[in-house]
Amino acid sequence: MPPLEMPLLEYDGLRVELPGTARPILDGVTLSVAAGEAVALVGESGSGKSVTARAALGLLPSGARTGGQVRVDGTDLVGADAARLRAVRTGVASMIFQDPRAGINPVRRVGDFLTESLRLVGGRTRAEAEARALELLTAVGLPDPARHLRQYPHQLSGGMLQRVMIAGALTADPQLLLCDEPTTALDVTTQAEIMAVLGQLQRDRGLGLLLITHDLDLAAATCDRIYVMYAGRIVETGTAADLLAIPRHPYTAGLLGSSPPLEGTPGRLTPIPGAPLSLAEAASGCAFFARCRFAQPGRCDLTPPVLTSPVLTPPVPTLPVPAPAAPTLVACHRADELIEENR
Repeated sequence: MPPLEMPLLEYDGLRVELPGTARPILDGVTLSVAAGEAVALVGESGSGKSVTARAALGLLPSGARTGGQVRVDGTDLVGADAARLRAVRTGVASMIFQDPRAGINPVRRVGDFLTESLRLVGGRTRAEAEARALELLTAVGLPDPARHLRQYPHQLSGGMLQRVMIAGALTADPQLLLCDEPTTALDVTTQAEIMAVLGQLQRDRGLGLLLITHDLDLAAATCDRIYVMYAGRIVETGTAADLLAIPRHPYTAGLLGSSPPLEGTPGRLTPIPGAPLSLAEAASGCAFFARCRFAQPGRCDLTPPVLTSPVLTPPVPTLPVPAPAAPTLVACHRADELIEENR
């Protein structure tokens, strides 16, 4: 049997702590993204998703204490020096940030934004850099790219500017794209267009893609696998189809119940009670304990659950149940009971 290919992006027990907080921002995060694979990291605001993505480029908060490993194309970036970080940022991985208007200098033209790194890092001449910028704007579906190169950011709509951000991320010819909620500030129609552009680029170029989002339905529609994060911990992971069919963790079920379905007749929404755990609150057991209707005092509030494969009894024992493309793991003491309820 040939050896397994090394993941393009791999977090191994990543822990990130900040002074003055009661709990870590990230607490033992383990996930991976292979070349050509689209993976989603889903969770509410404040769960640690963006910090997870930024750790892949060494962009952690000042004063952060770290543990574990973050490997990008085999290079460990935890504690890496400036040279190693620069090599990853300019030739392996690129990030698309949430707000395009905050990521582009408002007093410089779009062409300056795209050609600067092509000239300074890529060593291209001005003419070569402009030609490459035109190619990238065409690739992300921006009409009349020559005109847009001469425009300022305020002259473009939010959707157009996000396409410019995507083009900027592609200037380094990356193998890995980190997308930090790239459609949050856009209307629904433009969101669909941007996700279609990202999906086409990912497939055409064989990119690994990590999508940060709070929208579980969007993640399921665009990604191969999903990691669900709560309070800095991965609480469930599996294929998109598997997580939507039978959510194993109460938090995953809560996210699905809090949003209307994309297809079929919408039913009554069931919001998750309470509020997410803040960094000023410590959790001795399961961080979701206070919001979970399955919580069992004396067990769930005392012992942190670990990611394990839940027991799934086939609905028809006589028929074989095919194994999922990726193992489903869940961090919940009572996952088996939730599975049976949601079948």
